[in-house]
Order: sequence, then structure tokens, then C-alpha cells
Amino acid sequence: MRNGCRETVIRSCALIGLLFAGCLVSALTPEEAEKALRASCAFFREHVAVHGGYVWQYSADLAKREGEAKALPQQVWVQPPGTPFVGAAFLDAYAATGDAYYLDAAKETAIALVKGQLVSGGWDYRIQFDPTKRSATAFRVDSPPGLHNVSTLDDNTTQSALTFLIKVDVAADKKMPEVRDAIDYGLARLIEAQYPNGAWPQRFDGPPDPAKFPVVKANYPETWDRAYTQRDYRHDYTFNDGGIEDCIDLFLLAHKTYGDARYRDAALRAGDFILLAQMPDPQPGWAQQYNAEMQPAWARKFEPPAICGGESQGVMKTLIALYHATGEQRYLEPLPRALAYYKSSVLPNGGLARFYELKTNKPLYFTKDYILTYESNDLPDHYGFIVGSALEQIEAAYNAAKANGPNLESKPEPVMEPDGLDKKAAAVIAALDERGAWVDQARLNYHGDDDPTREIIRSTTFVRNVRVLSAYIAEEKGVKNVD
Repeated sequence: MRNGCRETVIRSCALIGLLFAGCLVSALTPEEAEKALRASCAFFREHVAVHGGYVWQYSADLAKREGEAKALPQQVWVQPPGTPFVGAAFLDAYAATGDAYYLDAAKETAIALVKGQLVSGGWDYRIQFDPTKRSATAFRVDSPPGLHNVSTLDDNTTQSALTFLIKVDVAADKKMPEVRDAIDYGLARLIEAQYPNGAWPQRFDGPPDPAKFPVVKANYPETWDRAYTQRDYRHDYTFNDGGIEDCIDLFLLAHKTYGDARYRDAALRAGDFILLAQMPDPQPGWAQQYNAEMQPAWARKFEPPAICGGESQGVMKTLIALYHATGEQRYLEPLPRALAYYKSSVLPNGGLARFYELKTNKPLYFTKDYILTYESNDLPDHYGFIVGSALEQIEAAYNAAKANGPNLESKPEPVMEPDGLDKKAAAVIAALDERGAWVDQARLNYHGDDDPTREIIRSTTFVRNVRVLSAYIAEEKGVKNVD
């Protein structure tokens, strides 16, 4: 952690105290919001960071740390909402204010990611900076190959790291050669890991053997086992958690930023996979994962071979994005059939089942003992077996694309609508404590039932509130494209 900033934080906290009083009697000003923004980012950068990186949440006194598990003292999390997620908030603050302090914070976060990049080109869920505890990891910077070298595309881990590095590279006027090297290396390895049909697996450590992955259309297995049998699904073609869609977004951004045709080609090949992966009638949707025969397959014990109602909505949105990026009509062609199918599958509560049984289209669920069932009255609580429907929005976006044609120069959506931003910003400022921290009343997730912690600091709260303040400042100053 960085030291020597106590006096700065004390001064900032004093300003925040004055600001609280002022907000009660006068309208919020951009200058007041900037003071609060600086105090909150200083606290996170100078007291919360470890080697420039972050985890998901902390006890209020910062003594306990965790991502999707307990975090050791020198561990940081890449998996969102970890290090790239926080770094992107610093970039939002920099875009809104032009203050180099925030760019420097984002650069520190970028260097943390560079140091954690694997020889395979991507990232694991976490980075261990303690050399005595990471001797079995093949980091590019200082470890030999042949050790732990598996990059993950699960949960937007590698994709979010590279996306953030690209944005830092642009913000820094492309004057950070170590960042650009990590970007070039990571994108090249990710292209090598792409299957012949354009898909990506959940995890990779090198190029696939093309002979083991023929290019065929999605199809139904003749039979499938309703009882779970453990299998290695990490090399399946994987839509789960948006893995392929996030890769497409990454490569479209890389092409837009650097103009390298290889990046556009990688995105389009993945789009071609989405076309191949659409199931035939009677269920023209998509599965969460497919085996090498392009059949829906088991993954974890609560992820059966099925047509999915969750990830498929992200797939349809990505097809529309590919149409806007390329103007190619073929990316819209699967949507009418898919939308009609999913609209016919909506549950009585207006949502969609995460899983629909192959061919019968009956919603599939699990009991708390992980027995497959058609009933939804005994569900495990760690997983969303019923998901929300965005079908109306997707259909509206499809109809707009058909009517208006591709928007090849599409601009990023605003972070949030300007209406009410001043009130949101004032509320965010009022919630800061004397350190410049936002503290939530909640428990830690991975420190045991007997852990007494009831006040925590969440990276998600920090990022959300920084984005509110940045959006307010940008709106007041007329700054555009804060994303």
C-alpha cells in the first residue's frame, strides 16, 4: 500500500465536512464534487490498493480482504469487480476532470495487471505478488514457462484486463510501451486460442489442435444423461457468463483503436460461430456450452445440456452490435426466429428459465440436492435459475437496425442520464466517511459465519459512486464521452 498521504486525506476530509454543510443550503457545484471525488479516489489509491491492484471488498478497517475467496495480503483480483473495474473508474474521473492524478492511478493499476499477465497471454482470476507464494505461476515478467499457465475467459477476466489496458494506452497517448506490449501479446495469444469455428473456450493455455475441433453446425444429441457425470468442460465452446461476447467486444475495441485487421477478423469469426451455434428447430436459441460435436453438454452439476434463456439474450445483443460494426446483414438473420422462440418460452412471471429441456422446451430446475426437476420450488440460492427478460428491448434494437441500417460510427452510451445527477452526486458525497470511504452495512462473504464484520468497503460501491461524481462533473463542464 502507498504511504505518506495521511495529511492529504485529512485535508480532503475537512473539505468534505464543509461540503456536507454547504450542500444542505446551496446547490452542489462541480468544484465541490471534484473535491469529494479526489478524496474518495485518494483513499482507494493510497490506502486500499496493493501494488496498484484491488479485490472485491474489504472490512471497513481494511484488515480483511476478499474476492471470490479470502484474499491473502499481497493478492489482488482481476476477475470483475476487481482490478480492471476499479482502474476504469479512475479513467472516468480523469476524463471528467483532466486531473493527471487519476491517470496516474489508472497507470499504477495497469502496471499491476501487466505484472500478472501469464505466459499464455491472459490472466487468472487473481494475481499473487508475494514471490514466496507464487513460484508455481508462469507470469511473463519474472517466471519461467511450464508452470501454472492457464488464462481464463470466465467472468470477463482476461477480456476486462485487456480492455482496460487498451483504454489506459489511449489515455496515456500510447506512451507506455510495457502496456502496449502486454496488449499486443495478449491479443495475439487470444487469437491463437480461437477455435477453427471461431469460438473460444472458458480457459486456455495455448492453441487448440484443429483436428479435435471440426467445424459443424449445432445439433441435438440423440440422448443425454439426466444424471450429472463430472467432465472437463473447460475446453467447450462457451457462452456462459458472456465469455465469447466479451471477446468480441474486446476485439472490436482493439480494431477501432489500432486499426489492425486481425482484430476485426477475430471478432467476425466469433460472430460466425454464433451463427453456427444457433440450434435448429424446434428451439432456435443457444446453449451455454457445446462439446466438440457442437451439442449442448454438461458443465457444472447445475448446468445441464439445455437451451439457455440467460446468455442467449447477450448473444442476440452481440449479433446486433456486430451488424452495427460491420454492416453485414447475416448477423441479423438469426434474430426473428430466436426472438419468436424465446417470446413463446416466457414464464408466467415474465422471466425466462435459465435452462429449457432439449426438444421438449420444458423449463429445467434443480433441487437443493442438485436433482434435475421440472419444479422450481426447491432451488439452490447461489445461482439464477430464473432470469429477467430483455426481449422487448432486443426486439426494439433489432427493428431499429433493420429500419435505419448500421450505425458504423456509433458512440458510447452515456454513463447515466443527466436528469437528477446533481441529487445523486450530493447523496454520494453525503455518504462519504471522514476518510473519504464509502462504507456499506453488510457482511463479508468468505470469512466464515462467525466473522463479526458488519461494515465493509465494496469496490462496486466505489466504482458506482465515482461514476456518478464523474458523470455529474462531466455534464456540468460539457465534457463528452466519459465511459
